[in-house]
Amino acid sequence: MRLSSFEKNKKKIGIFFAPVLSILVYIIPMDLSQEAHLVFSIMAFCLVFWLTEVIPLSMTALLGVSAAVVLGIVSVKEAFLSLGHPVVLLFIGSFLIAQAMTKHGLDKRFALNLLSKNFFIKSPIRLIIGFSLIAFLLSMWISNTATTAMLLPLALGIIYMFKNKHIKDIGSFAFFILLSIAYAASIGGATTLVGTPTNLIGAGFLKEEGYDIDFLQWMLYAAPITFLSYIALITYVKFHIRQFRYDLETVRSIIRKEKESLPKMNRGEKNTLFIFSLAVFMWILPGVANILGNQEMYKFLKAHIPEAIVALLAGIFLFLLPVNKKENTLSVDDLRKLDWDTILLFGGGIALGKLIIKTGLASYIGKKIASIVSPEMIFVLILVLVFSMIFLTEVSSNTATVITFAPILIGLLNEMKIDLFFPIFGVIISASFAFMLPIATPPNAIIYGSKMIPIQRMAKVGFFMNIIGAFIITAIILIYMK
Repeated sequence: MRLSSFEKNKKKIGIFFAPVLSILVYIIPMDLSQEAHLVFSIMAFCLVFWLTEVIPLSMTALLGVSAAVVLGIVSVKEAFLSLGHPVVLLFIGSFLIAQAMTKHGLDKRFALNLLSKNFFIKSPIRLIIGFSLIAFLLSMWISNTATTAMLLPLALGIIYMFKNKHIKDIGSFAFFILLSIAYAASIGGATTLVGTPTNLIGAGFLKEEGYDIDFLQWMLYAAPITFLSYIALITYVKFHIRQFRYDLETVRSIIRKEKESLPKMNRGEKNTLFIFSLAVFMWILPGVANILGNQEMYKFLKAHIPEAIVALLAGIFLFLLPVNKKENTLSVDDLRKLDWDTILLFGGGIALGKLIIKTGLASYIGKKIASIVSPEMIFVLILVLVFSMIFLTEVSSNTATVITFAPILIGLLNEMKIDLFFPIFGVIISASFAFMLPIATPPNAIIYGSKMIPIQRMAKVGFFMNIIGAFIITAIILIYMK
């Protein structure tokens, strides 16, 4: 079956199955309030629409919230308050910074400057480390999709040069260098609050429960997980390409030509670098004050210059800083190019999550699960939660999956009288660790499009990374909890 035909049939299945499942959920007798039962029915409908992508993900979330208003579960004013959530502003600001980096080529300049270092071109594994390290670092700050798309042509240039020279085992090298770029981009994105939408969504749910985690705290908690996962990836790759050899001068000439083709650093890049550096400094500053024990400064910064305002002001300044007499660093066209689907998905998703918790649905589901799970089985519980999130996001949007299940897990942990911060943090991180299928993440899809990634081989390596990632996340979370 062709992909276009599959997509068409998938949507038809969604249109048919969503209302059927929604009605079934509503007519099944449950010990729920009328409002909670209606919310359960709405979530069943939205879940099917998200899985089958009948309409854009954000529109499904807004449809669900609108249905809650129509059914009298919540007022229109209360329902859509989440569209003004501070994390939405953080989304917008960080997306604008990333847009400026990509538009003016700052990301490519960083990549080529790092790759041109002799350390990274002396051997195949070092070259893979170079590409994957760039993906890992850049995806902390800009979209992992944009990072992968930017690195793909550079990697393909080297691969094709090797093919023309008839170098042995080039197929295996091509597979692993491309796979390492995609996987490192996904892993790196989990490291910072702005690295991936799921982190911001998770932070939003945690904030609703009274856990206000700052930028530096998130980074310090996530870094051991992502660093160990990256090391596991590189160790696996090194073991599988140890027989591959190449000509050092060939690689050096390709990267030198690419670097020489870069224009002199322009005003747009300088403006972007300045604003980006300033934003990162201001994001980290409250956490530094907290670590140093200066609670007055910490409270002042969190109250007057929170992460969302820093991001928003940084984005606005990019529209003010001139590149030349005719244009500024960002323009209105750049504003239109933002990922508004994700921004609206967050607003609608948080609204649905609030309804799940407020109506008692999360507590109800939590009680049912808690009745069959012992609090003493905390290791098994967290491992199952992490595994479930990883493998669910293999076949569905990680943002939609987090929006659907985070409130339910919050209800479960509250029922079990377990402090929910670290378990929910681990589950949010695990939403970025789907490595098996092309549809699991945009980076996977991009490299699969190169026609150099056999899907069976991707699934095999991805399954290994899923398992390793799940155990690393679980182990670190358990250490944090103790």
